[in-house]
Amino acid sequence: MSDFDPAVLLPDDLLERIRSRAAQVDHDNVFPQQDLDELREAGYLAVLVPAELGGAGLELAEVSLLQQRLATASPATALAVNMHLVWTGVAKVMGDRGIDSLRFVQEGAAAGEVYAFGISEAGNDLVLFGSDTDAVPLPDGGYVFTGRKIFTSLGPVWTRLGLHGLDTTSPDGPKLVYAFVPRSDAVVTRDDWDTMGMRGTQSRTTELNGVVALPEHVVRRVDAGPSADPIVFGIFSVFELLLASVYTGVARRALDLAVEAAARRTSKRTGRPLSEDPDIRWRIAGMALAYDALPLQLSVLCADVDAGVDHGARWFTLLSGVKHRAVTMAKHVVDEAMLTAGGSSYFTRNELSRLYRDVLAGIFHPSDPESAHSTAASAWLGPLPS
Repeated sequence: MSDFDPAVLLPDDLLERIRSRAAQVDHDNVFPQQDLDELREAGYLAVLVPAELGGAGLELAEVSLLQQRLATASPATALAVNMHLVWTGVAKVMGDRGIDSLRFVQEGAAAGEVYAFGISEAGNDLVLFGSDTDAVPLPDGGYVFTGRKIFTSLGPVWTRLGLHGLDTTSPDGPKLVYAFVPRSDAVVTRDDWDTMGMRGTQSRTTELNGVVALPEHVVRRVDAGPSADPIVFGIFSVFELLLASVYTGVARRALDLAVEAAARRTSKRTGRPLSEDPDIRWRIAGMALAYDALPLQLSVLCADVDAGVDHGARWFTLLSGVKHRAVTMAKHVVDEAMLTAGGSSYFTRNELSRLYRDVLAGIFHPSDPESAHSTAASAWLGPLPS
């Protein structure tokens, strides 16, 4: 990875075009279709797909750098694309471990399919360990899914939805079923994404009204409840690491904007640029000290996933922890950047104003602060008595 240059796949001119559209996308509360079209043309949707299947054959650590870079231009675009990349990343993690059941996802991504992430459900804090969506088996091995998913990014444009549901008919206990379904009349995408920030993700509610997953697209059946099954690890690892990458990219952009503002602004009191003011220098130094740790942590953890390093049960603490740290760090850096830039950053036309709203979304993604702390507490103190 040492020779990898993210600017090759995400050149400056492409990044600037995406950045130039971000404010209007946010203002109009629409999906950034032009961004997706240009990224698809650049091969971005297949960066994690093996070269022999038509992709770029990149490692997770390399794609983390790409997502950090993309988020500096448009956090919403990066977060939306993240959900597609999660599924191609899961296919890679499982394929690297000898499980080829998601090869069709890799082939689909190389052919232009857009995969959405249909896991989140209102009130379901079990997340990957449970589901309120009914999964009813068919005689041929397929499944019928009925339920409601929330925060389905790429709402207007996805072509395939990766999801899970609960099969309560199995004689050996409830099974969580992971599968992929096509866009069809049995799927309703609600136009209900009207949020404070991350508006371009268009993470709409998705209603499943008996949508059928073909037998060849049912990829895993696992026991309900906590599990170390490869698909659970694959989803959790790629989701947390790429999510942390996006918010780390938000922090980098806020830091860069703060540095620009400090150099541009002049103190009426001293007549000198704010970049020479000791308080401002302290503030920006604190932002940089907080930011600098995250790219390094992401690099190491992504490389460990790529290499198949076995951290055992500690993986869940490491992964939820890096996501939590990335989000809290990014929020702190954006807060400090707003103070550095001054009152102009409070206007919606200011990029920092948008970053301030966008970064708040991070606290709602799994693992949320409560889950991250609970996982860490159990790792270090042991589980609570039953």
